Amino acid sequence: MVKMMTHKAVALFSGGLDSTLAILAILKQGIEVKAVMFLTHFGCGTSIKTSCSHNPLSTAEKYGFEIKLLDVADRFMEIVKNPKFGYGRNLNPCIDCRILMLKEANGVMDSIGADFIVTGEVLGQRPMSQRKDILNVIDREAGTIGYVLRPLSAKLLKITIPEAKGIVNRDMLYDFSGRSRKPQIALAKEFGLIDYPEPAGGCLLTEPNYAHRLRELLVHNPDSQFKEIEMLKIGRHFRFSSSCKIIVGRDKAENETIQSLSESNDYLLKVEGYGSPITLVTGEITEETLRVAASLCVRYSDAKHLSEVEVIVVNGSDTFRLRVSPADDEIIIRYRIEKKNKSLAPKTTPCSLHIS
Repeated sequence: MVKMMTHKAVALFSGGLDSTLAILAILKQGIEVKAVMFLTHFGCGTSIKTSCSHNPLSTAEKYGFEIKLLDVADRFMEIVKNPKFGYGRNLNPCIDCRILMLKEANGVMDSIGADFIVTGEVLGQRPMSQRKDILNVIDREAGTIGYVLRPLSAKLLKITIPEAKGIVNRDMLYDFSGRSRKPQIALAKEFGLIDYPEPAGGCLLTEPNYAHRLRELLVHNPDSQFKEIEMLKIGRHFRFSSSCKIIVGRDKAENETIQSLSESNDYLLKVEGYGSPITLVTGEITEETLRVAASLCVRYSDAKHLSEVEVIVVNGSDTFRLRVSPADDEIIIRYRIEKKNKSLAPKTTPCSLHIS
């Protein structure tokens, strides 16, 4: 008896609606799918537990596909610093990002003997990276021409190798285009898919305030490590000097995150006896730095109406107190890292491509 060969596909999986639907469309054709989730500093989270999806593991279990995690954080950071194809509106190197992901998926495809790659891209949904001409560039740069199937828009694109070989039935694919989510929502209902997130950018690099903070950080510390990058997601940020930052928590969760990310050489400040943010001072720290940080800590605490307040300062096993007045508006304007301060932002490359 001859055993029938099972065809396989590798799918780029963000946990969002589009990538999930693309996988389901391929599973419907009896093709095995191995989904790949990429971990970077700039996704919805740094682990599968905090991904864009409400619960990607349960989705995979329900529909019968496996998820593989790939950590590309370091390589992606280098792309963010110097993308070959430039940035989008903020600091998002969407084209270079997609090329990296397809290259990684191509490696997985070879290692497991898969036939093709699947993505949830929808033609015209994203102006920078989901145009026909740009999709061609991405596939060419990734070395995957003909092997990337985009099921949601496949009928609007050239026939791919798996379609030409009869592995995939083109008639069972779709012709979605544009930014409307109505076709995807209707298809989700057809598949019985109800647990999916609301549409969102997903990537922090598309958010103006976060992008500004990252630009500012890279100006002063091009070789920023995990802690500095993670801290950008939370708190109020103040630049005291090129080598020193002050970060003030905004709620209990941020206070806990600041404490968990702090290191032995950092200083942590808190107003005693009042609702208070945890304030972190990191870098090259002086007595003046600590006084400014203490005044900021008071300003954002429940003691901000008092003329002078005692602040506890902790550095490792060393603890002492400072009495300071709440920071005034001049201090905040002088030190706060805000998007309106454009002088520190490096020039970004516009997305203008010469396509041959």
